[in-house]
Amino acid sequence: MDARGGSRPGLPRPAARPLRIPTQDRHRRERDHDGCAAPEVNRRNRQAPVLSAHQHRSWTVAMGILVLLLAAGWTTHHAVVNFTADPDMRSRLTVVWISLFLVFLLQTFMYHLERVPRVSERARRQLDALHVSILVPVYNEDPGYLKLGLESFLRQTRLPDSVHVVDDGSTSSDYAEVRAWWEQAAADAGLATTWQRVANGGKRHAQAHGVRVSPEADIYITCDSDSCFAPNAVEQSLLPFARPRVQSVAGIVIATNNRVNWLVRVTDLWFVVCQLVDRSGQSSLGAVMVNSGPLAAYRAGVIRDNLGSYLNETFMGRPVMFSDDSLLTLYAQQRGLTVQQPRAICFTAMPENWGHFSRMYLRWMRGSTIRSVWRMRYLSPARPAYWLHAMRWLQMILTQMVTVWLLVVVPLVYRDWPPKSMLVIPFLIGYAQGLRYLSIIRSDERIRQRAMTWLAMPLAIVLAWTLLRSLRWYGILTCAKTGWGTRQNGAEVSLAAGAAPAAAPSS
Repeated sequence: MDARGGSRPGLPRPAARPLRIPTQDRHRRERDHDGCAAPEVNRRNRQAPVLSAHQHRSWTVAMGILVLLLAAGWTTHHAVVNFTADPDMRSRLTVVWISLFLVFLLQTFMYHLERVPRVSERARRQLDALHVSILVPVYNEDPGYLKLGLESFLRQTRLPDSVHVVDDGSTSSDYAEVRAWWEQAAADAGLATTWQRVANGGKRHAQAHGVRVSPEADIYITCDSDSCFAPNAVEQSLLPFARPRVQSVAGIVIATNNRVNWLVRVTDLWFVVCQLVDRSGQSSLGAVMVNSGPLAAYRAGVIRDNLGSYLNETFMGRPVMFSDDSLLTLYAQQRGLTVQQPRAICFTAMPENWGHFSRMYLRWMRGSTIRSVWRMRYLSPARPAYWLHAMRWLQMILTQMVTVWLLVVVPLVYRDWPPKSMLVIPFLIGYAQGLRYLSIIRSDERIRQRAMTWLAMPLAIVLAWTLLRSLRWYGILTCAKTGWGTRQNGAEVSLAAGAAPAAAPSS
């Protein structure tokens, strides 16, 4: 697909077919919905500590968010009223601040509208009848993280029907030990699996190899090679598909290695809040714009029908190697609803040093820029995602303009400085939205440890307003650089042998 007339990301297609129940025997799914009668391998593995997480909805958190937002509004009013600069400028600034604050209030209202789907027993039986295939592309992954993720598939309350691992020409390992263990473990669990080693072609081509050997799949779950699913992730990911219009489901991604250092902690805080604020608001309208790579589910037709375009995307004449998840989400948006399931949770390894993090973030920003072009070109204005995307850009531009005006133009031109109280506003809003982080309860971390991370919100805000903002604009300006940029010399994050995260009380 090319901005100058290459292949399109995918034409709108009819709504997906209704759920159906094939006639073949699905005996391994005959269990209660808490997983109590899951296969023997599930019961055996459940005796050992299992890395898990769940979302807890609380009115206390909601009220805390409201109070902090009201405090931010009062501080904004106080700062504008006491601004000693030119009255005309103060009037214009008041309009801008009110506009931004209304956007934040609308955002808060929208993400509180996100609801966990509830389905009938009949719908559950229909969902159980779907053939679910997990696609696992692997390239220079740490064997410890790869095995941790594969183990998590065996512990699911609803086992997948098949798992397809594709080693995309890794140079750091042949994974012989992991492969031998996995093929035996999958056989013991009655789980169909394939393991291919192919010439390096990139993540999309690795996924395509998995798609081609699973023509029977009704649902594809995409993940990364360091993904570790919470025990009910597959079951929860399927629930939104009870609605025929839903074409894709995003899971919640949290850091496996969140206690390694403060960079990982702050990254986890920032990333989780983005999912539970921005993406939850989009999900309430059925308009999630980007699914996360570590855990996302799609109706099979979304991927199969667009496979040619997916593998051959170009931008400014160059093949695009990244932003695969956002492209799949765009295909899904053209066919129906794209939602998030906050109870489908996945752990993943976050960067542990600044060099790795900055390369990852630049890749995201370049991909986001390319995807913005495609959304404006291919999404219908009748879809909420089109206007959410436009509002997002407007918000970003207005925020940037206000920041430059207050911190550069006013001091240099008007010889004045904004009130110090104005600096408090971003932190109050950040703390308010950051309360959503505390709604994720982990098995390996006490709530007071997560509260300590939440208190570090000022670090996340300063990072977002300085280094990340600079990287964002640099990524926009250099979006023609479409290479992957990480793991060229092996895994950049490793899990020591036998050092899987330990379970801990969540209270």
